[in-house]
Amino acid sequence: MGEKTRCEWAGELPIYIDYHDTEWGRPVREDAKLFEFLILETMQAGLSWITVLKKREAYREAFDGFNPHKMAAYDGAKVEELMANAGIIRNRLKIESVIHNAKVYLEILEKHGSFSKLLWAYVDDTPIVGHPETLADIPATTPLSDRISKDLKKMGFKFVGSTTIYAFMQAVGLVNDHMRHCFVYEELL
Repeated sequence: MGEKTRCEWAGELPIYIDYHDTEWGRPVREDAKLFEFLILETMQAGLSWITVLKKREAYREAFDGFNPHKMAAYDGAKVEELMANAGIIRNRLKIESVIHNAKVYLEILEKHGSFSKLLWAYVDDTPIVGHPETLADIPATTPLSDRISKDLKKMGFKFVGSTTIYAFMQAVGLVNDHMRHCFVYEELL
């Protein structure tokens, strides 16, 4: 059996190949996992995804396993502790937004019962299938990512611009943007 054909962006780094093969674009419906991806995508804003992916375990440790109840209770001392943590990206605005977003996330759970149902309703519970032949065929934003971004901002989320939200949509499988020649593309149909 030959080598699997992947999206070109997966490159040759084992951590990236594993992420591509086992996570990216696969539908995520668990609230906690969606929250983790949203936090990681907001931390990635303006940086490369590989930077965040390599620090993912450090983020899990620093943010108490992405427990929103614990994160929402972080105080100034915890912010300073996080700012001193060399394992994560030490951007005060992003760290403070994560704490704020944890509070908003908990409000959404209380109000809507499920973050997953809220998000998946945007795509009628069925992933949008892109048909990219090349990386140039994949947009940075779409009218839907614009809409979700706007709605999340109205709910109170920060660092959720349309580009960040489109990357989030791709990561959690709201959109299947695997290349048509990629083995995962067919698996997700």
